[in-house]
Amino acid sequence: MISALNTLVDLVEERLTAELDVEQLAAKLGTTAYHLRRMFSSLAGMPLSEYVRRRRMTVAAADVVRGEELLAIAVRYGYGSAEAFGRAFRAVHGAGPGDVRRDGGPLRAQPQLRFRLTVDGRIPMETRIAGRPAFRLIGHAARVPLIYEGVNPYIRKHVSALPVEEHLGLKALGDTEPSGLLAVTAGAEPDAPEGSEITYLHGVAVTLAAAVPGDLDTIEVPAGRWAVFRSSGPHPRALQDTWAATATEWFPSNPWRLRPGPSIVAILDRAPDFSTATSELWLPVEPA
Repeated sequence: MISALNTLVDLVEERLTAELDVEQLAAKLGTTAYHLRRMFSSLAGMPLSEYVRRRRMTVAAADVVRGEELLAIAVRYGYGSAEAFGRAFRAVHGAGPGDVRRDGGPLRAQPQLRFRLTVDGRIPMETRIAGRPAFRLIGHAARVPLIYEGVNPYIRKHVSALPVEEHLGLKALGDTEPSGLLAVTAGAEPDAPEGSEITYLHGVAVTLAAAVPGDLDTIEVPAGRWAVFRSSGPHPRALQDTWAATATEWFPSNPWRLRPGPSIVAILDRAPDFSTATSELWLPVEPA
């Protein structure tokens, strides 16, 4: 996977002024565009689309400083107008092309990424592969902005607004794995930019035969395999560390790849003040 990501970075450089065909590259590398984009986002800390935009604007800045005509630069980098190019340029550099041309800056360069394998993994990851028939996720869903780092205040507000009895009622409905109350994220593109809307559902998993109250939202989950990662310790740090380790350690060294589907977190046990918890992270996978 490290080699595949570096090949992707090289392709970005080769095609800064052309369309990037991730599907074709993934097929050549024996993986899927979905998995490649997800691994890139996890390890780079930004979506592939954002990295491409930053690299294009980094290289385009030299053309701007040299005094080339702005429309010609815009067309070269795939923008339909000088105005659209100017907005993208300002978003990266914090100043418009005219300001940079006049003052020589400010410029915020995005260095070319290079992924390297580091020796880690001294602590074994507690993982299992679970084959699950089709099931449903039911509960209370909301559309919230995607936030890559820190606590998502929109999710916190959504869950906090539910009455205590609603949490207890939901928990009583769950009749299959993943067990207990679940935090479910769905509908996110593999390289969606921060701020994109995703679906967050606070609920439980039920079999297809279970009766579902009409006032609950439902996510249908097809049959498939899941990689299940257990973590215990300070919350949410232990869970966040485990999530990061799936990309940096587990997927690069195991013959599995991500497939489209929701990400599910189950809290199995916790301290009364939620300072510590035992959690399971469920990620949909398929053989690599």
